[in-house]
Amino acid sequence: MSKHTYIIAEAGVNHNGSLEMAKRLIDAAVEARADAVKFQTFKAEGLVSKHASKAEYQKKFTDANESQYEMIKKLELNEEAHHELIQYCFEKNIDFLSTPFDMDSVELLAHKFNLPALKISSGDLTNMPLLYKAATSQKSILLSTGLATLGDIESALGVIAFGYVNEDEQPSLDNFNKAYLSQKGQLALQEKVTLLHCTTDYPTQYEDVHLNKMTTLSHAFGLRAGYSDHTIGISVPIAAVALGAVVIEKHFTMDRSLPGPDQQASLEPDELQQMVKSIREIEKSLGSFVKGPVESELKNKNAARKSIVAARAIRKGELFTEDNIVLKRPGNGLSPNLYWEMLGQISGRDYEIDELLK
Repeated sequence: MSKHTYIIAEAGVNHNGSLEMAKRLIDAAVEARADAVKFQTFKAEGLVSKHASKAEYQKKFTDANESQYEMIKKLELNEEAHHELIQYCFEKNIDFLSTPFDMDSVELLAHKFNLPALKISSGDLTNMPLLYKAATSQKSILLSTGLATLGDIESALGVIAFGYVNEDEQPSLDNFNKAYLSQKGQLALQEKVTLLHCTTDYPTQYEDVHLNKMTTLSHAFGLRAGYSDHTIGISVPIAAVALGAVVIEKHFTMDRSLPGPDQQASLEPDELQQMVKSIREIEKSLGSFVKGPVESELKNKNAARKSIVAARAIRKGELFTEDNIVLKRPGNGLSPNLYWEMLGQISGRDYEIDELLK
């Protein structure tokens, strides 16, 4: 049975604040046959101070004269828009996901809309209060790990484990550690948390991807691991699936020439379709770890393999030698591994050239 990688088409803020554009992005994700389409949920006032500067990639692709707050304010989706998009996804039979960037957004997604899962961004991996609130909702968590060390991730998982299993103790570093080390905490993490390897740069250069770190995450924490991609193109997420990713997240847009901080590092709809198609092909190709012939290749066995045949006419009573026997196709005669045993034996019959030895 082939695996099924959960593919998240990351619309993010590429709707540029337009509900109509957000629906077009959902349609494109559906057409590409992604499993989910993901947005970002925030209030600018709760996310960034009015004096915060932009990230370098944001300065490159947006108005250099506006602040990060001014940029983000234009990209908000209000509660009513969320409701409409969630309903639209339901009608289109695609999962709706979103990343909450503040406490109110966790409340909105987890409780108001009762979504089954929350995606936490790399930037909030050290935001313990937000992690704790997300975990106390008992929702599944997809946790991106850009910028993080293994120690950072273990600390985050401690908070999450505590949020999942705590009944009456107060949040503290000691209690987080106890929850992480407890059997109950570990079981909760294994059931509900998926770690996503990620490089927090837009676009990410190929030499900065380090896909092997995804395997490190899986081995270090015993949790499902996937990959959130910010590279140009589709080759890296496809490779991640070959390495075992259970989740792939990839930004997409209707048009890379549109204004916005994430447009340039996003796929266009036809590229998203090709990525999904390629991932599904890779899934089918992974198959079994047991090495042996599959049924479809057995019909080619005789045509591909060789047998021991007469190199020239051989008469009854003649000895088989390196001069009169040779290895040729087809493979339905004596196996080549009997070659040395045949040397020196007496032929019990006449053979014509190229005739299979018996």
